[in-house]
Amino acid sequence: MKSVVLAAFAAVSFALPVAAQTVCDPHAYGAKADGKTKDTAAIQKAIEICAPKHGTVILKGGTFLSGPLTLRSDLTLEIDKGATLLGSRDIDDYPLREDAKWRRVALLHADHVSNLRVTGGKTEGGIIDGSGDIFWEMARTHRVPNDTSGSGGYPRPMLVDITESQHLTFDHITLQNSPMYNLTFFFCDGIKIDHTIIRNPAKTGPNTDGIDPFSSKNIEISYVDIDTGDDDIALKSGLVERDPKIGPVEHVYIHDSIFRHGHGLSVGSELAGGISDVRVENIVMENTDAGVRIKSNRTRGNDIHDLHYKNIQMTGVGQPIQITEYYPKWPAAGTDTAKAVDAHTPRFHDISLENITATGAKDAIIIGIPEYPIQNLTLTKISISGEKGLQIRNAEVTMQDVVVKPASGEAIVKEEGAKVVVK
Repeated sequence: MKSVVLAAFAAVSFALPVAAQTVCDPHAYGAKADGKTKDTAAIQKAIEICAPKHGTVILKGGTFLSGPLTLRSDLTLEIDKGATLLGSRDIDDYPLREDAKWRRVALLHADHVSNLRVTGGKTEGGIIDGSGDIFWEMARTHRVPNDTSGSGGYPRPMLVDITESQHLTFDHITLQNSPMYNLTFFFCDGIKIDHTIIRNPAKTGPNTDGIDPFSSKNIEISYVDIDTGDDDIALKSGLVERDPKIGPVEHVYIHDSIFRHGHGLSVGSELAGGISDVRVENIVMENTDAGVRIKSNRTRGNDIHDLHYKNIQMTGVGQPIQITEYYPKWPAAGTDTAKAVDAHTPRFHDISLENITATGAKDAIIIGIPEYPIQNLTLTKISISGEKGLQIRNAEVTMQDVVVKPASGEAIVKEEGAKVVVK
């Protein structure tokens, strides 16, 4: 798999935008950068002038208040250190997307573009701030119980939302206070996110996922620092009842990053298009709700395979391992029976976890469904200490050098359908 993934990333690197010859400053088109005057039109004009020339729009020296901006192909948007792109607090500035009414037009958005870069420059850059607090309050007030759209029943704008595009780079930038998800990609090919900081309050920012590639491929995420109120990263491939188009997630490499709060590194739960060829390594997690999190259910699944995790350190993570085909809630042991297998049955197989340590945990779970148990899951050099042990149900698990130290109860709790081989 390694050669497949790295070959894909080589293609991503090859297609980065060429060195820009044209620089456009929104101040020249009327931007005030005072944090009070809306600079939307001035920034958009700079984009329209610069993009055809493979140019760079530079925001520097102030706070640029703006509504949604449409990004173009062959464009570099550079937000220098000391500059902030600040999203408008007016919900009317963000209309519902015609193709996806569960979300609004994002502060930065693009459809069908190629060779796009958003950067802070060569080192530490500026900030993209979504003014999320006002939208979080609206979401809490208008929340719909059991809503499955992803918005909690109140559609909000993403911070960055890219659709059906290719060769995309985000680097040396800080994203914060997003109304909803921070970085989203739908049906994109060739995504590189590097040295990016994401900050949202852990307790008061609902649905503020850090990075969510939907049905996208050839993705590299490296040296990111995420502290947020939902999934730190979530790889998703579609929800049947919501999405008119569904496709797989493929060829993903996530490495050398830290997650400080949030729901961990998630695969799912929306996996109707399937997912394969994912490699995760050299990750630190601190105080996240979950660590390695692979989740789906009987209405959201497909073929989920070739997921490999290595060299992960966790401290204070609630569930270092949460692999379940029952998301969001799993029944008590012995209370469920097999259902008919169909196209949406989650099929988890060929998954490996290696060299993972976790301290201060609550527990860990590996729970499959009886009609399609988790298959060929290997745990190698795993050390978990916490309140309870590792619960296994309807899963074929091979273990080598696995140490689980619970404060109480059994280390490994084998329930129905648990087939555990210890080497």
